[in-house]
Amino acid sequence: MNPLERILIEKAGREHGFENVLPDQGDAVVLGSARHRVQVKIIFDHSAWLLRLPAGLLTHELKRSFPGIECAQDQFIAPSLDLLTQLLSRAAALAQSLPNQAEIDYESEVQKTLAKLPPNGTEIECVVRQRIGQNTFRKAMMDYWGEACSVTGIDVPEVLRASHAKPWADCGNDAERLDVYNGFLLSANLDALFDRFLISFDDNGMMLMSPHLTEEQRLALGLDQDLSLHWLAEEHLPYLQYHRHLFFEGCKIA
Repeated sequence: MNPLERILIEKAGREHGFENVLPDQGDAVVLGSARHRVQVKIIFDHSAWLLRLPAGLLTHELKRSFPGIECAQDQFIAPSLDLLTQLLSRAAALAQSLPNQAEIDYESEVQKTLAKLPPNGTEIECVVRQRIGQNTFRKAMMDYWGEACSVTGIDVPEVLRASHAKPWADCGNDAERLDVYNGFLLSANLDALFDRFLISFDDNGMMLMSPHLTEEQRLALGLDQDLSLHWLAEEHLPYLQYHRHLFFEGCKIA
C-alpha cells in the first residue's frame, strides 16, 4: 500500500465514524473509534478497497444493507472510495446501536449523572435511569434505521419515535430495554398506534390493524393494507411476538 492510499483510507475513516488509526497488521490499515468497540481492517488491492469486519451480527446487518456488494469471508469488496465510505458510515452507525453497545453507553451515562447528584434514594435513581435509557434507546434506533421511519421512510427527526415492541415496564433487564431489536423507529402517528396495540406486524413485516379502527379512521390515519416494515431481522421476532400477543388480546376486547 502506497502513502496516498493510506492517507485516503485514514481520511475516510475520520470522516465516517472510525477516527482512530491503530497499529497496522500486515498490509492492512486498522481503524477504530472511541464511540464504539468495532475495529475494521482495510487494504487496497489493485482496483478495489477491501474492508474486513469482525464476524457476527454487524457483518450480517451490513450485508443486508448492501445486498449488491460482493462479500467473501466477511470481507467486503468496494470498487470505489465512495462505496468504501458508505460502508464505513453504515458500519459505524450499526456499531453504536447493536447489542450491547447501547447498554454500555447507558450504564456509563447513568453513573456519570448520578455522581453529580446528591444521594436522594432509589426514586431519583429510577427517574434518571428511565430518562437516560429512553434517550439511549432512541439514539440506537436512529442509528440502526438510518434516521428514517421503519415503515414510511419519513426522515424528519422531530416526528420520529423509538417504539418498544416489548414495553419498557415488561422488560426483565436493561439488556432487553435497550436492545435495538426490541422495537422500531416510527413516525409519531404509527408510534401512538403501536404503543396502544392498535397496530402490529406479522413475522414477514406486514402491518396488522386492529378491528377497533374503522375504515374511515384507517384512511384518515394514512393506513392501508400494503404498509410493511422495510426489513425484519430474525432478532426482532421474539419481541414482535410478545407485542403481537398483546395486540391480539386487545382485538378481543369489545
